[in-house]
Amino acid sequence: MRKTLMATVVLPFALGQTGVALAQSTPSFQSGNSAAQGNAVNNQGSAELFYMIQQLQEEVRRLRGEVEEQRYQIDRLQKQGRDRYIDLDQRILSLSEKLAEQPSAPASAGSSAGSGAPVIEAREYRQPDAEEREAYAEIQDLIRNHKNYDEAITQIYGFIDTYPEGDLTVNAYYWLGEVYLVKPQLEQAKQAFTIVATRYPDHRKAPDALYKLGVTLDKLGEAEQARVRMQTVIDSYPDSSAADLARKFLGAEAG
Repeated sequence: MRKTLMATVVLPFALGQTGVALAQSTPSFQSGNSAAQGNAVNNQGSAELFYMIQQLQEEVRRLRGEVEEQRYQIDRLQKQGRDRYIDLDQRILSLSEKLAEQPSAPASAGSSAGSGAPVIEAREYRQPDAEEREAYAEIQDLIRNHKNYDEAITQIYGFIDTYPEGDLTVNAYYWLGEVYLVKPQLEQAKQAFTIVATRYPDHRKAPDALYKLGVTLDKLGEAEQARVRMQTVIDSYPDSSAADLARKFLGAEAG
């Protein structure tokens, strides 16, 4: 009887102690589980971030490669443009020097006895098509509206190279001289005006080119040669507006 009573008292007590122990151990287990889950989430986030960083680095390398390729292409095109520019400039220089060395043509038998002005034989110039006119208009726009003289020079050289010996080709040579005169790059202006004045004396731009050649020579300090060109404008193109300007120039020189 006593043993049964003791068992009845001890058993609940033992069960109560076990419950307390289990209750105390459950939060610890739950806390450990939460920490493990948190670490797993952090590891996954770190892996995703690392992957994204790798992707971005790869994209940066790809873009950097494209930039380097574009830079190479631009440098190559600029070098080609400079080479063509130098080549055309040398050709213009050689041509102007050859024309300057040629003796003046004698006056035609049909020259007016009263004025002494030579009759310049007119030639037929190749007329431009729509594409050539459009290219020439772009040059005019660069010069007159945008004042982008460097780009205009580049396009003029390209125009002369693409559309040689045409009516607008002579205009292009003239505007090449005008742009160089504005910059001012006087030797280059002198070359361009010389080509128009001596190679295309029958062209409508010839009187203006000859007058501007005189202006350029005067700026270069070649006053005597400038006066000779001005007098040539008056003698060869007496009724032109360029001749009026030449008379004013010589009048100012005399005054």
